[in-house]
Amino acid sequence: MSILVFLQYTCFDTILIFDVFIFQIYPLAQESSYKNPIIPGSYPDPSICRVGDDFYIVNSSFEYFPGLPIHHSKDLVNWNLVGYGLHRDDQCSGEMNLVDVQTDGGIHAPSIRYHDGLFYIITTNVYSPGPNQPAEMINFIITAEQVEGPWSDPHIIEGAPGIDPDIVFDEDGKVWYVGTHVPKDPNFNGEGEIWLQELELDDWSLKGERYYLWRGALYYGTWAEGPHIYKRNGFYYLLIAEGGTSLDHAVMVSVSNNIKGPYVPNARNPILTSRHLSNDYWVNSVGHADLIELADGRWYMVALGIRSEIDTYSNMGRETHLIPVTWEKEPFEWKYDKIEKEWSEMPDRERFEKLRRVNYEWPVCSPISGRVERSYPLPFSRYPQFSQKTFKDDFESETLHLEWNFRRVPQKGTYLINHKDGYLRLFSSKNAIANRKGCSLLGIRQKESDFEFLTKMMFDTDEPGVQAGISLFQKDDNYFTLTIEKYKGQYLLKLLLKERKNEPVVIKDEILRSYNGSIIFKVVSDNGSYKYYYSLDEPNIFNFLAETGSDKILSKGYTGAYCGLYSTTNGKDIDEHADFDWAILK
Repeated sequence: MSILVFLQYTCFDTILIFDVFIFQIYPLAQESSYKNPIIPGSYPDPSICRVGDDFYIVNSSFEYFPGLPIHHSKDLVNWNLVGYGLHRDDQCSGEMNLVDVQTDGGIHAPSIRYHDGLFYIITTNVYSPGPNQPAEMINFIITAEQVEGPWSDPHIIEGAPGIDPDIVFDEDGKVWYVGTHVPKDPNFNGEGEIWLQELELDDWSLKGERYYLWRGALYYGTWAEGPHIYKRNGFYYLLIAEGGTSLDHAVMVSVSNNIKGPYVPNARNPILTSRHLSNDYWVNSVGHADLIELADGRWYMVALGIRSEIDTYSNMGRETHLIPVTWEKEPFEWKYDKIEKEWSEMPDRERFEKLRRVNYEWPVCSPISGRVERSYPLPFSRYPQFSQKTFKDDFESETLHLEWNFRRVPQKGTYLINHKDGYLRLFSSKNAIANRKGCSLLGIRQKESDFEFLTKMMFDTDEPGVQAGISLFQKDDNYFTLTIEKYKGQYLLKLLLKERKNEPVVIKDEILRSYNGSIIFKVVSDNGSYKYYYSLDEPNIFNFLAETGSDKILSKGYTGAYCGLYSTTNGKDIDEHADFDWAILK
């Protein structure tokens, strides 16, 4: 065991402060290999870029704030959370709205790129104005000189339909917007189309002709989306996701000698998927990938996948995996033609047929097995992979640790950190957990199926119905709460479960006759169950309260489970709060 100290560069509320946080880390058993997922927990839709010897990954964050989490690595297998693209309230409270965004709305499928000293993140906010109204697709770009921030206000791209945009900086100086939308003349329900248009960075506007590139590799291959374009050896490779982000998810690729197309699909598509594997395979729903070239010319891919733990689901949901990639072409040169200059003058259909006869190099993912493996040889043999086994926050910093997230932009005055005395004060919101509502709930991602979550809380109230404690939550309609409240002059400990499409149910409650204003909550997850404990004694003698199945909050949406802190007045307009001394996830 060793102790590693990270310097985290935080940028909430535009105040830039260096904080020190301590993690316990352990080398993985096989030091010559790394283990997937490389970023455990709810980190879907990864996009990656390289700047020199530094690698950066950004992920979708949906309705959570801060949004667009960014990780940094030197070796592709050890990743540190260093900031967020959306870290200020004012970035997310205008046309780009994360204040009252719906469940599973919000930030979808970003791309991160670096060009001429500036980082770019391009992404979509999917916002539904209300019932029976079409969702708005707000596509925007943010920029920063340092990946840790501060990041700019969102530059909204007007007239850009659809989702999952990419930005391409071509060698001739042109900048291109690559988008996804539903075509005007779809051949079937769910058909997607990749489109391309030049982007003017001076005013963030689209200009010139719009080009329609590809509708996917397979007929009835639904939801062509998540495009990325790379230029390699003079050819443009268009990488997309197809099949929807579930069991039929897949990675497809096509190629052209012109960024505007036409694009020739790889005859071996999909180049990566789990759709052909048993549901018992360790990972499923593999897709939504991005490629990265190393300084030495090697290539890797990042892609999402779901651990197949309970009926193909897990609590963590979609996580980030790393896959080695090689490039190959058929050895039978006699079968193919070489590109001729006069082809460029041909109509697209004729040129497409000619381009089909070219022997291209194609990316080959996971070359030995063709599937996402649990482990692979290290990309850099001198850098073993370490696992951060314990996270502890003593609330002794002036800002919240980067691991903490809120569901939506928190209301003003939701919390206060008393870093001098070392506690977090969570002010009780009138709102309980509900769709499109801001409430006093913050959490850290569940990163493994087996874990322990503990926190010490100080709470005192004379008002019946005011609750404070912890929550294990998946969505606004799917969560556990373990709270204390005043009931008939005594303090009541109550475990409640809210399942999808069902009303909340009290699993267990218990009068705490010796409660003196302080309690330690503990949740132990193992063997497919959550066990709930509490301690009222300083020696931490824990009392067992209840046991439930962990399958009650499986990830069946876009995000995964969180372990969090919670307080509500349940509609009363009164001032109440709970203080948290520390929180541990291990």
